[in-house]
Amino acid sequence: MRCLHEDFVEGAIFHIYNHAIDDYDLFYDDEDYDFFLSIIDKNLKKVPASIYAYCLMPNHYHYLIRQNSEVQVYRLFNYVFVRYAIYFNKKYKRRGPIFRSALQHKIIDSDIYLLQLSKYIFMNPVRANLMANPEEWPYTNYTQIDDNSCLKEIFLKYGMNTDKYHRYVNSIFDSCMYTRKINFVK
Repeated sequence: MRCLHEDFVEGAIFHIYNHAIDDYDLFYDDEDYDFFLSIIDKNLKKVPASIYAYCLMPNHYHYLIRQNSEVQVYRLFNYVFVRYAIYFNKKYKRRGPIFRSALQHKIIDSDIYLLQLSKYIFMNPVRANLMANPEEWPYTNYTQIDDNSCLKEIFLKYGMNTDKYHRYVNSIFDSCMYTRKINFVK
């Protein structure tokens, strides 16, 4: 279920995602991925947030992100939607929307859910048969775990160090490992 406006408070953590419209991809080359990531980076000054995990896939993206101020984190993605759509439509000589729907977001209500979702996000390219291992996919922050203090803080709570977290992520993906039903976007 999409979050309500009042759910967007400082300290709240969200899974934010969206798909391309119809049979389009959102990203066709490195330049597309890099441009999208640069818009996120530039707008983090306007909308303070901490990124636990992200993965850009050819036809969709996932972000696991904490809102770090009273400015609603969905505003970050509103900036991205507009700027990236302008870039994409100009580059590929097309018109109209490029995203399937309004921004999708779910609130993260526990640390264990956050860990499970981070695994899901990082394993996206593996499940899609784009790579054999999550560290091979260049459009994720999986290889920067040591620099990711917010995610590291969570897995340290569960007695994991970086190596154990990597083993956890790389362990066989099994949907029944989840402690509650989670409706994920493929």
